[in-house]
Amino acid sequence: IPIWMLIRMALNAIDGMLVREIAFLIFVVELSDVLQYVFGKLFGKHPISPNLSPSKTIEGFIGGVFSASLVGACLWWITPFSFIQAGLISLMITLLGFLGGLVMSAIKRDKGVKDWGKLIDGHGGVLDRLDSVCFAAPIFFHIVRYYWV
Repeated sequence: IPIWMLIRMALNAIDGMLVREIAFLIFVVELSDVLQYVFGKLFGKHPISPNLSPSKTIEGFIGGVFSASLVGACLWWITPFSFIQAGLISLMITLLGFLGGLVMSAIKRDKGVKDWGKLIDGHGGVLDRLDSVCFAAPIFFHIVRYYWV
């Protein structure tokens, strides 16, 4: 059995669409973060906001946002969205995720805090992993609630 069929069977076993939508949101936003880092390391030459987050680059931003949006569109089948809707929602939440990361970086810099915690060694803490979800989650919730519930 192919892995995608196993995933689909597991997701079909979950009652309700809410868990799938939350998984979609977190997966796409966090994938965008990871891909922004990867594209930035591979191709990044132009910092996007050197004062707030010197390691984030324009090349990383473009590569991460668009590739994660494409993956999100390809995950339409676990959501109530069509392929196009999933792609547009993925684009929206990846952009909001990027802004959430910048805002949280600004707050940390303002308060003189380097990391939100030490639970995940080398990753700055749990909140540093989820800072991009801060902006994406409320907007995602309201759009899904308004159009699909």
